Amino acid sequence: MYQYKGFEDTIAAIITPAGTGGVGIVRLSGADAFAVLARVFTARDGTQPSAWPGFSVHYGRVTTGAGDVVDEALAAVMRAPKSYTREDVAEISCHGGPAAVRAVLELCLENGARLAQPGEYTKRAFLNGRIDLAQAEAVMDVINARTDAALRAGERQLKGELSTELDAVRQALLNALAGIEAVLNFPEDDTDQGQAAALRDDLAAARGRIEALLATAKSGRILKEGIKVVICGKPNVGKSSLLNALLRAPRAIVTDVAGTTRDVLEEAANINGIPVNLVDTAGILAPRDKIEEEAVRRSRAAVESADIVLLVLDGSRPPEAVDRVLAAEIRNPHTIHVRNKADLPAAEGHGAHARTVNISALTRLGLEELKAAMITLACDGAACDTRGVILNDIRHVDALRRAGEALVRAVDALRDKVPPEFAAEDLKLAVNELDAITGRNVDEDVLERIFSGFCIGK
Repeated sequence: MYQYKGFEDTIAAIITPAGTGGVGIVRLSGADAFAVLARVFTARDGTQPSAWPGFSVHYGRVTTGAGDVVDEALAAVMRAPKSYTREDVAEISCHGGPAAVRAVLELCLENGARLAQPGEYTKRAFLNGRIDLAQAEAVMDVINARTDAALRAGERQLKGELSTELDAVRQALLNALAGIEAVLNFPEDDTDQGQAAALRDDLAAARGRIEALLATAKSGRILKEGIKVVICGKPNVGKSSLLNALLRAPRAIVTDVAGTTRDVLEEAANINGIPVNLVDTAGILAPRDKIEEEAVRRSRAAVESADIVLLVLDGSRPPEAVDRVLAAEIRNPHTIHVRNKADLPAAEGHGAHARTVNISALTRLGLEELKAAMITLACDGAACDTRGVILNDIRHVDALRRAGEALVRAVDALRDKVPPEFAAEDLKLAVNELDAITGRNVDEDVLERIFSGFCIGK
């Protein structure tokens, strides 16, 4: 268990994105936050930050020790424990040019603060008990969300919905453990078969809740990481036109000249609420030079690593030998045959394929059907669930799996009437795994690894 000994210093960091903007913000957090602010900020009304009420904003100037004005600014204060970190927090909002924001930060560092480490504000929020570890991890999920569905999933975890579900399972395990401990402590009191059966039923119900959470892991991974969709096919079948149609933007150059695309082109898209990385590949089978050789190599590598492969065919022309060669070479089981140019009379001879969608990249005919087929295939034939509590972190998934396995062993021990000590130990293991997710029981190394992935300003 990580033992929090308290923070003795005050930290500062720029919490707005790098680059030029209208406003830049420097945040201070710690016992001396208001004292540091008083050294670098002069309020127009002459009052001191130590006298300001919480959640108040004041106009003034950031000045050096010599009295030189650095910038006009607004200063806000949030008093402990009603702040993000549950410490005294001050924020200076100045003009958003890189030089101005950096100058304000440097003044804070010169006047008693130190530069915050990556994720240190959120780490302090966790260690000060404002949020648990699962909620802390959700902060970055919200920041990095690429779609509305991913944002909603992150917000639900940040709000504590995953933690609430885990707490319910944890309480059920603790209740069962208390019953077993009673048997161990008072062996003279016989436990009838009805009580044992009820205990097994309660543990089976807890196991069911764990399984229900684990069933969301695939959807959670897709929402967080997205899916990679590779578009391939022979030259001039409309691969780049399909990319542009899916993006609703002319990202790829489209001409009637074969081999226009000579490199792998990757673009991000939001398809039915799912983040998708669309990859357009070169349609060259017989390279004419070293550039095209590299293009072919990259195209094949992209197909092999894809979550979904879209093999584009010209549905207005009979299939050629090259189409059959391409279809045979693609080993990816998640392949959809996309017959393009459905706005033209269909040609015969294309045959049947397990997954075929007819589209027109020109008129957008069939695109919605193709999008739905892509998402369904990525989610193993089911609709991608973006509602409710969703697991989207491999650390949570691994811990829940271990908790479930320990729970199965405990149920088996109770059913097989082995000494109850074995069931008790497995229940304790399961509780520890749940506690590792929420942070009740977590190693310092795990904490450092989690928060090192945060940005400095968060």
